[in-house]
Amino acid sequence: MSNPFRYFKTSPEIIRLAVMMYVRFPLSLRNVEDLLHERGIDVSHETVRFWWNRFGPKFAAQIRKKRADRMRAWPQWQWHLDEMFVKINGVTHYLWRAVDHEGEVLEAYVTKRRDRHAALKFLRKAMKRFGQPQVIVTDRLRSYKAAMRDMGNEARQETGRWLNNRAENSHLPLRRRERAMLRFRRMRSLQTFVSVHSSVHNHFNLERHLCSRENFKHNRNAALAEWRQLAA
Repeated sequence: MSNPFRYFKTSPEIIRLAVMMYVRFPLSLRNVEDLLHERGIDVSHETVRFWWNRFGPKFAAQIRKKRADRMRAWPQWQWHLDEMFVKINGVTHYLWRAVDHEGEVLEAYVTKRRDRHAALKFLRKAMKRFGQPQVIVTDRLRSYKAAMRDMGNEARQETGRWLNNRAENSHLPLRRRERAMLRFRRMRSLQTFVSVHSSVHNHFNLERHLCSRENFKHNRNAALAEWRQLAA
């Protein structure tokens, strides 16, 4: 694989740091510029924008590929599907999201409609990458039922008043990023960002409330070490 940093004067470590800060935390481009300046790194916010657009999808693709390979190695138990309402230039769009039983974001897909065709395309995209789960938890949107019926998986669908809280809670980190970015202006930019954001969120999602302090520190160091080797 060719070196993606070949024609850049800035070191790969700084580029990875800038991309991680912008995608992982609810920071604006100018916030990242100021934080880098405190570390003695003089770059403009437009440079940070260029780095994240250039390298964010590359980093996310590597993380996603490794995760998909691991997930396909054993049967999936339960997925949670839900959709977010997102405003793009004042027009409502729909962001379909799938998370597993541990809160890992599996897939995100932006559409203009919330019908059977959109739900079917979203489900096929997620299952092609991660395989089929035993149970799919959704809300009572009829588009899910119609799409599941077309796929022959209607018996795997479950709905309930509080069953889909896992998916509802997983929207919160993305909502925080949306506010920091002052919303999105194009479907393409939203689709690109949510794909990168979900992969980076999964990579650093250490579930610290489920492990001891020592295990958390070990997992955090391992995640950072793996991040620093992306596109190396």
